[in-house]
Amino acid sequence: MKISLKNIKLFFCFLALFVFLVFVFNTKAEEKNKFSDNNSKLFNYVHLFADAMTLINSEYIEVMDVKKLVYGAINGMINTLDGYSQFMEPENFKEITEETKGEFAGVGISIGIKNRILTVISCMEDTPAFNSGIKPGDKIVKIDTKLTQNISLDDAVKLLRGENGTEVKIKIVRNGEKELLEFNIIRSIIKIKSIKNPHIVDENIGYVKITEFQKNTSRDLEAILKGFIKKDVIGFIIDLRDNPGGLLESAVETVDKLLDKGKLIVYTESRDAKEKIDFVSKENTKFSNIPIIVLVNKGSASGAEIFAGAIKDNKRGILVGENTFGKGSVQTVIPLEDKSALRLTTAEYFTPLGYSLRNKGIKPDIYVRDIDNKDKEDDCKNIEEDIFETMKNKDKEQIKKYDIQTTTAINILKSLLIFNDFKK
Repeated sequence: MKISLKNIKLFFCFLALFVFLVFVFNTKAEEKNKFSDNNSKLFNYVHLFADAMTLINSEYIEVMDVKKLVYGAINGMINTLDGYSQFMEPENFKEITEETKGEFAGVGISIGIKNRILTVISCMEDTPAFNSGIKPGDKIVKIDTKLTQNISLDDAVKLLRGENGTEVKIKIVRNGEKELLEFNIIRSIIKIKSIKNPHIVDENIGYVKITEFQKNTSRDLEAILKGFIKKDVIGFIIDLRDNPGGLLESAVETVDKLLDKGKLIVYTESRDAKEKIDFVSKENTKFSNIPIIVLVNKGSASGAEIFAGAIKDNKRGILVGENTFGKGSVQTVIPLEDKSALRLTTAEYFTPLGYSLRNKGIKPDIYVRDIDNKDKEDDCKNIEEDIFETMKNKDKEQIKKYDIQTTTAINILKSLLIFNDFKK
């Protein structure tokens, strides 16, 4: 049955009216005056959208898949927002459950859009990307044959993931390097282990690395720290470098294990200032007498920044390393009726003392630059204009096992012990 142009346009007009009514009736009574003007504009522009869709559907030289058109329109809207909001088609929405289960196929990096450039937030240790030499802050300009200029997060994830054992070529810009770097990476099954490498360093200091905040991270960390106590450690080093975050609730529960009851951990504010939410510690710590050093770098993001901010602002420990990434926003996943979903930024994080994390990050108490990291301070003003022009190769760099930041943390803890003994 042939559908007339008039009927198609009528359908989209009804769609516009429906969207308008949904927005109006979902608006709280006290907010109606504030947002009524925006709702009116929304109706007018949805009507414009309906006209454009109708014309494309009826006049474009080829018959287009309506679903493809609608998905493309949604992606276009998302691309006008921040670098963390995302539209997920049904298959991609299904895939995110793989990450929460702790296993998926890919290269092992967390990515975001920063200053309109696809940027590596962090690399998970012992993954193909990490072992190849990819670093936090690297700007991905090409994945296989596709330039990443104006790419969406959803499309970037699709390109980076693939079958186990297949190869993906990535070209990046790294601050401080004159040429573009190329990495040929073999995808593998990424098994995300929340806590890695707990051990005693320098005879009496406990070291543990948290790679990501998952469901059982707080419980596992508490068990490890109790084990350290039995070995008479003088302090803890908690390594949050290259930790992209994970679950907000897990980050809060984990740092709760180190704070006394009633301490503010973090708070969030949404568009409505009245919807401020405080996250407060619920139990007294079992480790109150043990000094803590937290290692951070520019790969420490989101939940890792919440943890670090709570430790710093509550004066529970000392942050050592480099400025964190600055992903201080809350993303909410909202399922849609066709099993696709929107991941929208709905709130912003603030540390206990009121510092915004968004695009700023946290400054360590003691700045120690990774001597293996040749990156200079970010300067993205002119990058977008020329990074997509020249593509050259460079050998992969070696990853060293030991680093100056951990050594500094060890020395600080030993110095604290000596100073305390001196006071006695």
